Parts: sequence; C-alpha cells; structure tokens
Amino acid sequence: LLFLVMATAFVGYVLPWGQMSFWGATVITNLLSAAPYMGTELVQWIWGGFSVDNATLTRFFTFHFILPFVIAGMSMIHLLFLHQTGSSNSLGLNSNSDKIPFHP
Repeated sequence: LLFLVMATAFVGYVLPWGQMSFWGATVITNLLSAAPYMGTELVQWIWGGFSVDNATLTRFFTFHFILPFVIAGMSMIHLLFLHQTGSSNSLGLNSNSDKIPFHP
C-alpha cells in the first residue's frame, strides 16, 4: 500500500509538466533501468517511447487515475485479512472467545 501511494503521488507530481516535474520524471524513471534483465524495457514501456515526452504524460495521467482504485481494492483486501486473522496474531491462534461483538 505504501508503494502504491508513493507511485500515485509521484505520477501526480509529474502532471503539471513543468521543468521540475519533467526532470523528476526523467531521473526517477531512469532509476528503474538499473533493474537486471528488463530494466531498459520497463523504462521504455513507462515512457511510451525512447524519451520522456507527451506519451509519458498521457501514461502518467492514466496511472494517476487508476492507482487510487487499485489502492482502494488493496485496502479492502488488507482489511479482510486483518479481520480474519486479527491484529498482531502472528501465531494464527483462534481468539474468538475473547471477542465481544460490535452489533448483536
């Protein structure tokens, strides 16, 4: 969830398309090229070409629109797992006997 929120904030930072956001997008996306085997292909896919240009802006706008829905879905899954296992239940023991229902 943390990385999804950070990704949403980053692509939102690029949307004004000024000098700071352009070079921020260039530098941060070029960091992904350090990934072994597929780094350069990943960067070119994110850019939509061989450099940061209008295709990149369109992709970042799309990511900025879609990622909050992904975050909402992941939050629901997180709450479902938290509800099933309980908070700080690392052993997975059944603690239903200690629970008091919130509603009848």
